[in-house]
Amino acid sequence: MTKSAKDSPDDRLAAFLIDQRLISREILDKALAIREATGGYLSEILVTKGLIAEDDVAFSLSEEFGVPLFSVQNGSMEIDEDPELKKLIPKQFAMRNIIFPLSRKGNIFTCVMFNPLDVMLIDELKKITGCQIKPVASTKSDILRAIEGFYDTGAVSRKYHQQGHAINSIELQSPSTVDESTEGMLARAKAAPVVKLVDLMLWQAIDKRASDIHLEPFEDHISLRYRIDGKLYEMTAPPKHMHLPIVSRIKILSRLDISEKRLPQDGTFMVKIHERTVDLRISVLPTIYGEKVVLRILDRTGVVLELQEMGFEEDDLDKLRKAIFSPYGLVFLTGPTGSGKSTTLYAILQEIKSTEKNILTVEDPVEYRLAGINQVQVKPDIGLTFASSLRSFLRQDPDIMLVGEVRDLETAEICVRSALTGHLVLSTLHTNDAPSAVTRLIDIGVEPYLLAPTLLAVVGQRLVRKLCPECKEAYSPEKKDLGSAKLNTDVIYRSRGCPACNNTGYRGRTLVAEVMSTSEDLKSLITGTVSYRDMRQRARDLGMKTLYESGLRKVEKGITSLEEVMQVTFGI
Repeated sequence: MTKSAKDSPDDRLAAFLIDQRLISREILDKALAIREATGGYLSEILVTKGLIAEDDVAFSLSEEFGVPLFSVQNGSMEIDEDPELKKLIPKQFAMRNIIFPLSRKGNIFTCVMFNPLDVMLIDELKKITGCQIKPVASTKSDILRAIEGFYDTGAVSRKYHQQGHAINSIELQSPSTVDESTEGMLARAKAAPVVKLVDLMLWQAIDKRASDIHLEPFEDHISLRYRIDGKLYEMTAPPKHMHLPIVSRIKILSRLDISEKRLPQDGTFMVKIHERTVDLRISVLPTIYGEKVVLRILDRTGVVLELQEMGFEEDDLDKLRKAIFSPYGLVFLTGPTGSGKSTTLYAILQEIKSTEKNILTVEDPVEYRLAGINQVQVKPDIGLTFASSLRSFLRQDPDIMLVGEVRDLETAEICVRSALTGHLVLSTLHTNDAPSAVTRLIDIGVEPYLLAPTLLAVVGQRLVRKLCPECKEAYSPEKKDLGSAKLNTDVIYRSRGCPACNNTGYRGRTLVAEVMSTSEDLKSLITGTVSYRDMRQRARDLGMKTLYESGLRKVEKGITSLEEVMQVTFGI
């Protein structure tokens, strides 16, 4: 294996281990299969699964990445006995993350780490210490032995430290019998360590710009993952026995029933961090090993609600503005879940709202509260559906109506008839692109002769990750790399990875979109018997750029990479 700018830390470590003949190709393939299935870092998987001696991994990390090596037995580095280090890095935190605070000199904090490549942990240490972090590699047993010798002064810890006994694993033990009564769960959920742990989890996720937190129980461990820029990243998880009190704490905050563990539950609550109020939407799902919790983070301060800043090309933005400033008609946004449709709708409302217009929305859920706009949350269990809300809207003298999603014929027909009677209606559909929205509406039963005169525009969209401005790398792609892509530049950019982007090469996301405005030609196609293929081709002939073409324009500008556009638009 040879190095390249695109090699990840795991790729470099794997290449070094193979080159030094410390592992076989068969062992590496086994470790990579485990990583693919469970996530995590290659170094940790190799050691915890017993596929390689931990001394060999520590040596390899040191040699390949130029990281100093620490060993308790040979006293390779001097331990700073500064008691302030114990306050800065508490023992529980050190044990949970397998780290050891070695010294602090000026603005440099030297920390021994079982995995010195864990950029998420390094970033967390920066926040805690306020210093630049200098990682040092070591074995897990050496770090745990050092922790015992540094934090504790009892006979047991001295015995282990002096005799050099390897401590392979230390974790907090749960009582043999756990009190799962409502009173017991309440008491544990309100205990100080649990409260602090949940607070830290929320703070860390919001600080890292995560959109979701996934807390998942398995047979012998908990998985904690954050979704950042559309991708899930594994984080250091709490011990298994902490799962129940953490879930109970989240349920208390969300005003859910902590005694109900057999049925799914949904809730919400708000937190205030750094003078920012953040909404959280909670979903609890019972699994065979306990309740999985997903927290959706709705941080309006981190979301751009200006149409100009969403990422539309200028000509597409002009088409969309012409549609949304029309006095009546239908505008649809299409794309899969997580493609930013709701955010675009909110940005449209921000652009067109005024004191002269009565705007009503019906959503499931209401993700952001918008000043000056009447928003309704659907509640199907009491009969408050999209359709029933829309019927009530028509008696509220509306100018503009936003419908979170068209899911059935009844809702679609009310939207179409509202547009025919002089209202501007904005909504979303789950289709792969803009032209297929027409065939979807006709398939669910909307009459073509009613749809044609009301449809103003359809927007198909996706979100692509933006290259990190700190580390993106310019290069000249070869013809075989471009495939069918036609670029108006010889130099484009690709991802590398640095501490600023958590070594991913990307930071933030932007929009790629196709805007199909309905001209008279397209309206005549809608009223006739037309196939999706003919609709798409006619839209292209009339100037619609595809999602892929929109993505290529962003590649030319150095905003994203060709690989990212290919993955998002074609799944390759």
